[in-house]
Amino acid sequence: MGLILGLLVLWVVLAVVGFAVKSLFWLAIVALVLFVATGIIGGVRGRGRRGALR
Repeated sequence: MGLILGLLVLWVVLAVVGFAVKSLFWLAIVALVLFVATGIIGGVRGRGRRGALR
């Protein structure tokens, strides 16, 4: 779970840098897509683990 949180923080940082620097707008788009993908993957895996522990 620490890896997922670390990746989410990394994507947020990349998004902020991408929006701050206009020429790196594409970086912000990539970071947002990766942020959403990481959140979905983390949610699916986390939900599966919680169900297995019960």
